[in-house]
Amino acid sequence: MAGSGRRDLATPLAARILDQIREGHLGAGTHLRSQDIATRFGVSRFPVGQALQLLAEKGVLSHERNRGYFVAQETPPSGEALGLAEPDGVTKAYFRIADDHLRGRLSEQVTESDLRDSYGLTRAELNAVLTRISQEGWAERRAGYGWSFTPVLTTPESLEQTYRLRLALEPAALLEPGYHLSPESIAACRAAELRLLDGAIETDSADMLHERGVRFHETIVAGSGNPFFLETIRRINRIRRLLSYRSMLDRKRYRRQCEEHLAILDSLAAGRQQEAAERLRQHLSHTIENLSSIRPLLTP
Repeated sequence: MAGSGRRDLATPLAARILDQIREGHLGAGTHLRSQDIATRFGVSRFPVGQALQLLAEKGVLSHERNRGYFVAQETPPSGEALGLAEPDGVTKAYFRIADDHLRGRLSEQVTESDLRDSYGLTRAELNAVLTRISQEGWAERRAGYGWSFTPVLTTPESLEQTYRLRLALEPAALLEPGYHLSPESIAACRAAELRLLDGAIETDSADMLHERGVRFHETIVAGSGNPFFLETIRRINRIRRLLSYRSMLDRKRYRRQCEEHLAILDSLAAGRQQEAAERLRQHLSHTIENLSSIRPLLTP
């Protein structure tokens, strides 16, 4: 049973790592260091080790003695094909809990038995849901008994405030002395945007679209080499996740967002940091303008 419990924790994280490989963010031959993965997803190193081992068992990664794990396949099979996909019932329960939390229907502290009864889940299903929620950072296990929800954004006004903060920070990050974004990172971001333009805007789930946007912005901010910029943006992204999911109900604006992302990457690839910063400023300003048009979707 203990081994099964560890695997339950590892599976959703393995699926998220697999998504990054399939979207081109982690190319063949990339060395996956446990601490880097833990930092990227905001989890401890223990489930990362389990997830990497699971992906190695599936043939997605190779393991070299005393060196660690490396991406073995450029385009591995999907999570569904590898048995890593989240069961449909778990996904539905996750979004029901997220929506109820945004609407204030859930207490700040809940027990697992209450959640099982309220959402009709088995122990295994609830464990999968809570594992995902805790990895995303909007709930955590209490020291004694049950779970506590951590603060998240719940109003359109609070979401707009985070974008105004990002408007002040992200373009400045691109102007940091010694800014550098590797050609490999630019290529991976470009591939993710082109994939969306090829049709994934309509087919990707809300959480996949959110993760794509998060990865783009955190990647270009990371090029600043200034950890304070990056940590601030990561904190903002964690607390805006649930409202971001609601905004995915209107996907018409995503083609323009992808095109703007590609233009920013073009400027960065050419070494024109000032131009890239201005394009990023305009991109975030457009997003703030769009928030007013989708306000009804964001209001719980």
